[in-house]
This record gives sequence, C-alpha cells and structure tokens, in this order.
Amino acid sequence: MREYSPDLTPQWKRPKAVPEVAAEPDLVVEAAGTDFCGAVVGCEAGTVTLEDRFGKRRVFPMEPAAFLLDGAVVTLVRPPRGPVAPSRTASGSIAVPGARARVARAGRIYVEGRHDAELVERVWGDDLRIEGVVVEYLEGIDDLPAIVAEFGPGPDARLGILVDHLVPGSKESRIAAAVTSPDVLIAGHPYVDVWQAVKPSALGIAAWPVVPRGQDWKTGVCRALGWPENTGAAWQHILSRVTSYKDLEPTLLGRVEELIDFVTAP
Repeated sequence: MREYSPDLTPQWKRPKAVPEVAAEPDLVVEAAGTDFCGAVVGCEAGTVTLEDRFGKRRVFPMEPAAFLLDGAVVTLVRPPRGPVAPSRTASGSIAVPGARARVARAGRIYVEGRHDAELVERVWGDDLRIEGVVVEYLEGIDDLPAIVAEFGPGPDARLGILVDHLVPGSKESRIAAAVTSPDVLIAGHPYVDVWQAVKPSALGIAAWPVVPRGQDWKTGVCRALGWPENTGAAWQHILSRVTSYKDLEPTLLGRVEELIDFVTAP
C-alpha cells in the first residue's frame, strides 16, 4: 500500500483555481493571448463564438484558463441548458425563442430574383416567419404592372416590391413609375445586382470590381476577382459569408425594413 503523503506546499504558493463561467449570450470576454474582445453569440461543443464591437466574429476553443473576464482569468464552459440561443436574429431584432410561424398574410414581398430572395431569407427569415410575410421572386420586373394587377393589392393585402438598380433614368425606374397603387410600395437599391449589397469586407475584398458596360456583370465580377466563372457557385460563396445585417450595405437594409413595415402595417 502506498503511503499517504500530504501536500506541505504553503497555501500561498499553491496555484489558484481558475473559476468556470458559463458562456451565456452577450457575456463579454477577451481571448487570452490575443487582442480580441467580444460578446458570446454562439456556443457549441468545445468552442465559443465571440463578436467584437465592429461585428467581426471569431471562434475559439473553450480551453482551461483561455479567457479573461473583467481582467481575471476564467474557463468558459457550455451552459447547462445546451447550445446558446442567439439573443437577436440575423436582422438585429430581438429573438423570440420557440415562436411559431404566423399564418401567412395576404400581403407579400416580391423581389426580382432567386439570389435576392435567398439573401432576404438569410437575414430576415426569422422576422418574416413571425410576421407571416411570404417572399417570392419574379425572375425580372419587365412585366411588373401586369404582375401587380394580377396580385390585386388592397388595404388588407399590401404588396412590397424590392427592385435592383432603381436609380433615376434607369429602365427599372421607368417600369416602377407605371405602378401607382396606394397599396403597393416599390423600394429599390442602386446596385446593378444584389451581390453588391454584400459589404466587400465580408468577402475579404477591397471593393466590388467595375465591370465594363456590355459584359455580363456577374461573369465579369468572377473574372476580375479570379473566381471560377460559375456564377451559381460564386453566389453560394458570397451568401455563406453573410451571417447578419452587419454584412450588408445600409442602403439595402433600409429598403427591406421599409417593405416589411409597409406590408405588416395595420
């Protein structure tokens, strides 16, 4: 039998126990050994996601004594209830955990294409389900007056339409001007394509390239950035880098929020 040998190290020389802190949403910590400080926005088995005040996110392993809380070393642990539920939706709205989707309203939001619809879903999907707003894409707006007439907007069935390149003198602005119903709101952004509504910083590029007139814009972007000339794959890459409203240009944010407010107004 091995003899018991007491630890005779003086208490003041013994290493202090590092406290464990649950990685709750919005807890602000600093990753030890780095200059990254941010709030907890996600927690999975073994990792925690922090978001700094500029909206940049980084994932860190939850190793012992790997974080600083108010300057003190701590060990982050997974909250007992499981994964951290986000405190806000991707659009910045306060999240409503467990909320069921509302029965769809008669009103709708139309967007020009599939990419527009996917981007709106990516950022505003949770909000739209709670409000019961369905987003549909049109594959272009050349026949917009006829599309609006077929929908039959009214006070209880308002129609919001998001249009690309809605600038003075454009073809899109002339088409939009032909729709005059008080129960229809057409809101647009100045970008040639909704791709440009994603901030270049979210993609790690300095700026969106200028594509000469007469070239297919999306193909030209792929060439200029050295991407394979597969616009479908390029869009999936772009979309994957969008995690919240902070990755989008304010011009688009304002227009989509405006349409949601219009369609859901009493």
